[in-house]
Amino acid sequence: MFFISDAFAQSAPAAATSASPLGGLMQMAPLVLMFIVLYFFMIRPQMKRQKEHKAMLAALAKGDEVVISGGILGRVAELGEQIVQIEVASGTVLSVQRPAILQVLPKGSLKAA
Repeated sequence: MFFISDAFAQSAPAAATSASPLGGLMQMAPLVLMFIVLYFFMIRPQMKRQKEHKAMLAALAKGDEVVISGGILGRVAELGEQIVQIEVASGTVLSVQRPAILQVLPKGSLKAA
């Protein structure tokens, strides 16, 4: 009445237990390769976009025509350290944070009303 068969009681084959110097490295190679691909296709381009956006915000000047994060178009009326005043219509000014500015448009993109 033994419930453990002889096949389970045997030790592992000798080939599987022998440690080769490259065995651990070869198991890590797919993980390292996946990280390298992830870096070059996702992380690096995102860092480049962040750097370009930061430079665009630093170069922002009064009178620039911008798009803010809601699709609203307007002209920069005043610049502060963190807050920018955007004129969206004559007499209508919105206060937005600098990171909310998505894009600076070419001059003349907005038509005067």
